[in-house]
Amino acid sequence: MAQQSLIYSFVARGNIILAEHTSFSGNFSIIAVQCLQKLPSNSNKFTYTCDNHTFNYLVDDGFVFLVVADEAAGRQVPFLFLERVKEDFKRRYGGRAETSMAHSLDKDYGPILRDHMQYCMDHPEELSKFSKIKAQVSEVKGIMMDNIEKVLDRGEKIELLVDKTEGLQFQADNFQRQGRQLRRKMWLQNLKFKLIVLGIVLVILLIIWLSICNGFSCR
Repeated sequence: MAQQSLIYSFVARGNIILAEHTSFSGNFSIIAVQCLQKLPSNSNKFTYTCDNHTFNYLVDDGFVFLVVADEAAGRQVPFLFLERVKEDFKRRYGGRAETSMAHSLDKDYGPILRDHMQYCMDHPEELSKFSKIKAQVSEVKGIMMDNIEKVLDRGEKIELLVDKTEGLQFQADNFQRQGRQLRRKMWLQNLKFKLIVLGIVLVILLIIWLSICNGFSCR
């Protein structure tokens, strides 16, 4: 068994546990439920330590994802596991989970929790690498959105300037022509920017592919 053991996990809606899994015996579930009922509301990530084990919680949109781990595992692997489970669970169930009864998904999602736990214990380095790449993608997206907002702001100022000058009869034709030219120039700049962003995204996706598959041959 991997040294960085993930011991127990559940997915809950509020205080209602929908699915859980463990391959160990112990009172992990009792302590986890007690902590679940006392989670503070000022953050979405929490870690409690008890008897050389960590109880790691990830809260997202009313759902709580937990994993109990050996304290030696640290926080990175448990929270990478929780992010992985969160994305997978929402993709599989979506709105269906909003009305699911307590433990109604044990049979269906319990084995999937087990598989996720085993994968994260067996591939901690791969998870860390993927997390770094994902953070880089998020950073690029943030920069891209900031640049788009700046371009849109400039476009609004140009159109406002054209609207004001239309009131001057003796310069109306001249300003309208300039306004069209400026809008065309901005459109071309926006098109060029979108093509650059698309190129960056394609390069990042290629890097992700190469990183995961160790080359162009993915097996």
